[in-house]
Amino acid sequence: MARSRLGCGRPGSASSARCRESSYRSTLAAELGREAQRLEKELEDAGIKLSAVATDILGVSGRAMLTALIDGERDASVLAQMAKARMRPNIPALVEALTGNFGEHHAFLCRLHLERIDQLKAAIAGLSARIAEEMRPFAR
Repeated sequence: MARSRLGCGRPGSASSARCRESSYRSTLAAELGREAQRLEKELEDAGIKLSAVATDILGVSGRAMLTALIDGERDASVLAQMAKARMRPNIPALVEALTGNFGEHHAFLCRLHLERIDQLKAAIAGLSARIAEEMRPFAR
């Protein structure tokens, strides 16, 4: 939602609660992107090139594969079979992308990244709901 619709574009209104909430939501969204990049970098450090095949490594298929990796599954063929819908035709490329040296160190850090991503998504959803509720009186 544009901050100008919240009345944040006028001088002297920058300290309003709606503006701060909208600004904080933007900050959290940027942090979410950075955390996803940290996760991707950790995977690449382990030789896992999931982002080369998956458009969204945090989508349903990517998340299932990441969770399995963290839980100890290292067989690239087993991981690739977790692909859903549009990723199914890419299984041979997935096997290659999921072949790496993913160890316990990587699993620990990736688990931390995924937990932080989940926290950020929940916070963003909560802020979005609150902002939508506050904007309801101004709906046309």
